[in-house]
Amino acid sequence: MADTDPAGPVMDRDEVDRALARLGAEHEAIETSLLALQDHAGRRLLEGAGLTGVTAERWTSTEAAITLLWTYFDAYTDVLRTAREIRARRRWSSREDLAELTELLRGEPVTVAGSAAATANAPAPHGVQAGPGVLSERWSLSALVDRMNELYASSLDMVVAADAVWSALPARIDLLSAELRRTSRLAHSVGVRPGEHPAGDDLERITRTLKKLREQVVSDPLAFWRPAEGSSAPGGGKPDTTVYDREARALEDVRREIDAVLAVRQDAEKRIVRLRDVLSRADRTLAEARTARGEVLAKIAATEVPVVSGPPTALQEQLSTAAEYRRHAQWHRLSPLLESLEQKAEDELLRARESLTAVTAPLAVRAELRGRLDAYRAKVTRHGLAEDPLLVERYEKARRMLWSAPCDLRAAEQAVLRYQQAVAELLGAAPGVPGQGTGPDERRGPGA
Repeated sequence: MADTDPAGPVMDRDEVDRALARLGAEHEAIETSLLALQDHAGRRLLEGAGLTGVTAERWTSTEAAITLLWTYFDAYTDVLRTAREIRARRRWSSREDLAELTELLRGEPVTVAGSAAATANAPAPHGVQAGPGVLSERWSLSALVDRMNELYASSLDMVVAADAVWSALPARIDLLSAELRRTSRLAHSVGVRPGEHPAGDDLERITRTLKKLREQVVSDPLAFWRPAEGSSAPGGGKPDTTVYDREARALEDVRREIDAVLAVRQDAEKRIVRLRDVLSRADRTLAEARTARGEVLAKIAATEVPVVSGPPTALQEQLSTAAEYRRHAQWHRLSPLLESLEQKAEDELLRARESLTAVTAPLAVRAELRGRLDAYRAKVTRHGLAEDPLLVERYEKARRMLWSAPCDLRAAEQAVLRYQQAVAELLGAAPGVPGQGTGPDERRGPGA
C-alpha cells in the first residue's frame, strides 16, 4: 500500500486531477491487497481452525482488524467516489468545486463510527482514542491510508506467520512420525520394547512428544513462530523447530541403536554357534580323557591317575539361557552373558586338554621307556653285542615288564635303566641317568 501527500491550500484543477489519479491508484492497490488477504490460504485456515493460546488471541484481534480494514476501505471508497463525481460535473471546475474537492482530498472527510473500531477489537493507532466513549472517528484520506497500511501489515504478519508454521511443521512431523512407526516396527521385531530396552522407552517417549507437538502446532502455530530480529516486513521470521529437531535427533540415535542391535543379533548367532563348538570340543576331550583313564588304570600299575571331571553342565545351561535370550531378543542381557561364556568356554577347553594330558601321562612314559629300550637294543645290534647273555637277560626282563598289563612303571623304568647301564659298560661309556643321559650319544638316541 502507498502513502498520500500531506494536506495543503486550495487545490487547482491540475492538482486535483493528479491527486485523484494517485488516490485511484492507491484505491486499486488497497483493494488488490485486501482481496489477496481475503483469499490467503493461511487466513482461510485460521478462519476454520480450532485455535488455542497466543494464536487464538492474535486471530481474534486480526479478524477484527480485517473487518475494520474493509470498513475503512468502504469509507475511503465513498469519499473517492464523491470526489470523482464532483470533478466530473464540469470540465473546468468552479472555485466552489475546487474548495469542496480540496476539503475532500486534504481535509478529514472520512467519518467512521467509534463503535466500529471498538466492536472490531482492533488496536487503536498511535495518538487516537477509540472506545465506547468515542462517538466517531474522523480521518483524512492520507491518515486513513496510513491506518489501513498499519492494520494490513499486522494482519498479514499474523496470517503469514501462521501459514508458514502450518506449511513447514505438520508435514515434517508427519514424515518423522511415519519414520518413527517404521523404526518402532523394526525395533519390535528385534525385541527392543518399552520396559525391556532403553531404546524402546525412547521410542515411546518420542511418539508421545510428536503427537502432542502436532496438536499444539495445529491449534497454536504462533507459539512456534520466531520473528526475525530487526525486521518490520510482514511474515519476517521462521518457524521454531527446536522441539522437532530434538526429537528427530533422538529418533536418529534410536535408529543407530536398532542397527547396533541388529548387528548384535547377527553376531550373537555366530558367537553362540562358536560357543557350542568350543563346549562340544571340551566335552569330547573330557570323554576321551575318561576313556584314557580307564585304559591307564587297566594297563599301568602302581601309579596315580587324576580323576576326570564330568561335562561342563553349568556352561551348557548358561548357553541354553543365552539361546533363550536370543530367541526373545533380550540383547541387553545376551551381550554380557556371551562375553562371560566365551572366556569360560575357552578355559573349559584348556582344562579338558590339560586333563587329557595328565591322564595319558603314564602311557606316554611307558611309550618313552619302550622307545628307549628299543633304541639301545638297536645300538647293541650295530655293535655286534646282541647275543651277549647279560644284555639278553636284562632286555627280556625290561621288555616283559613294558609289554605286560598292568605295567609297573617304576619297576619297568629300573629294568630299562639296568639294561642301559649294562650296554654302557660293554661299550665303555659311563652309565647314564634315566631320562637325562650322560653324553651326546645318550641325548641323541640310538643313531648317535
